[in-house]
Amino acid sequence: MKPLLILVGADKGGVGKTTTSRALLDFLARRNVLARAFDTENPRGTLHRFYPNIAEIIDLSRVRDQMKVLDTMQSAAVKVTVVDLKAGNLSSALDTFEKIGVLEAARSGEFDLALFHVVGPSIASLDEMGEVAKYTKGLSYIVARNFINETNFFEWDEKTFKKYFAGLSNAREIEIPKLNEMAYEQVDLAGVTFTDFIANKTPKGQDAEYSFVLRGYVRKWISDLNDEFEKLELIKSLLAPQQSSSDPSESNENNA
Repeated sequence: MKPLLILVGADKGGVGKTTTSRALLDFLARRNVLARAFDTENPRGTLHRFYPNIAEIIDLSRVRDQMKVLDTMQSAAVKVTVVDLKAGNLSSALDTFEKIGVLEAARSGEFDLALFHVVGPSIASLDEMGEVAKYTKGLSYIVARNFINETNFFEWDEKTFKKYFAGLSNAREIEIPKLNEMAYEQVDLAGVTFTDFIANKTPKGQDAEYSFVLRGYVRKWISDLNDEFEKLELIKSLLAPQQSSSDPSESNENNA
């Protein structure tokens, strides 16, 4: 299998970028696709907090840390690499990758690259799409519209859509549905993956006592996200055969 590099980022803060990375890692794990992750929110590392065993905190501006990510993709036993770009770092990271030949290598087929661009409902987010368009040619470019604030994307009318998507013929869209605030907060307090929260497990794999109701909200949110991620052919090529149950968390229901 050809290595796959997945970049998740946004230049605008507060759009749910790391939440998207977490959901994507959970999705891959549920489909038996091994992945490693790099958290560029140095030094705190929000993604690393939830995935301490597979996520490493790095400073992407440092050449040594760039080498950790890029020089190991071919040799690593795990062929899927997810890089969670810290807020405001999308354009600069793409500029660096362009200069050192990463994007051209992906275009030439040395490895696959998918860019998940997480956007909010504002014109500022749409402007970002125009700014990164020069980097996305020949790459898999996914615009993830995150409904984290229960917005209806009121500014994304047909006229605005055509204006900003005119030069993005290769772009595909997915929607990140809104997760109930209380459910999101409880997952955050528990410090576990979304999958483990649904399964009622602590970070150490022990039985927990999470709310049945809040677990239900997370389960529905994850199910909706499954549908969105499965739309992407690049991801589909990596997936293990589906389980007989459409909801992989159903077998955990006895833990309620």
